[in-house]
Amino acid sequence: MSIRRMEGRDINERHRTSTTLELLFDLIIVVAVAQAAGGLHHMLAEGMYATGAVRYMMAFWCVFIGWMNFSWFASAYDTDDAPYRITTAVQMLGAMILAAGIGDIFLHTPDLTTAFISFVIMRLAMVTQWLRAARQHEAGRATCIRYAVGTALAQALWSATLFSGGAAQTAVFVVAAMVELAVPYIAERKGGTPWHPHHIAERYGLLVMAAYR
Repeated sequence: MSIRRMEGRDINERHRTSTTLELLFDLIIVVAVAQAAGGLHHMLAEGMYATGAVRYMMAFWCVFIGWMNFSWFASAYDTDDAPYRITTAVQMLGAMILAAGIGDIFLHTPDLTTAFISFVIMRLAMVTQWLRAARQHEAGRATCIRYAVGTALAQALWSATLFSGGAAQTAVFVVAAMVELAVPYIAERKGGTPWHPHHIAERYGLLVMAAYR
């Protein structure tokens, strides 16, 4: 398999659909969402409605962020070559670890250690992808670098959730989530990435299907 330059996909590419690699990533997401739903069901059965809802939102957000980071980058820069596939495989490993640790979020005292480890793995791979794009896509270099830096800073903030508990942990989680949402806005304020509208619409449609399974 040849190594291609990561110069950005054609936003007008016809018949752009999800790749086999993306669908495989989605299968992992299905498992993670199912784990979160199981944790919610258990807490609701015990009458812990508010706590269960908060924990479910935390669990689903962790899953969603991993999926979102992967999907938007893939829409813009998927080269489907060996380096891209290997790095994506690392992200999938992180997603599988996250799925395995989702249940820990629903413990009497939530444990985010496994989720944090999974995020470190996924984020290292994601930053690697952004830096490769920055090196090979001259027109989008500044945007890609901002994404890489923003992703790393967001991950550093997530680490604070490990050193807090109770209401403080929830508050830190919310702040970290807001920072996550701010990264794309800041990164693309002076230039966007070449993501494909139809491809992204399909990806979110598949995410909804995964959430309802």
